[in-house]
Amino acid sequence: MKIIQKLITLKARSRGFHLVTNEIVEALDLQDIQAGLLHLFLMHTSASLTINENADPSVRRDFLQFTDRLVPENEPYYTHILEGSEDMPAHIKSSLYGNALTIPVTDGRMVLGTWQGIYLCEHRDFAGNRKVYATIIGE
Repeated sequence: MKIIQKLITLKARSRGFHLVTNEIVEALDLQDIQAGLLHLFLMHTSASLTINENADPSVRRDFLQFTDRLVPENEPYYTHILEGSEDMPAHIKSSLYGNALTIPVTDGRMVLGTWQGIYLCEHRDFAGNRKVYATIIGE
């Protein structure tokens, strides 16, 4: 049994839902894992991770539209607004989508469905790089 941990730095992106599957795969060495699990933990409170459609970009645009309507900015009841109008909404969105994923690994590859990809859900307008801590457990 192997346990491997690695910190992955994802490049900065604008607000939106971004496919980062390839960026994560390129940062990891999964080829020696015949059977195991990849756990991804996003080390931020204003972004999130999820798995969804990897082919049609309109899905990612629809996710953004829906999420911004679900958790709007500039609500008068927000008190945590130190970093701007998107501050509290970004934290709420992060909690709704979550900051961790666990993905099976078989024969050196993540086991994702045909149309599945990993999204970085960026909830800030001007965020910096995002750090993902990856843990691989397998043999």
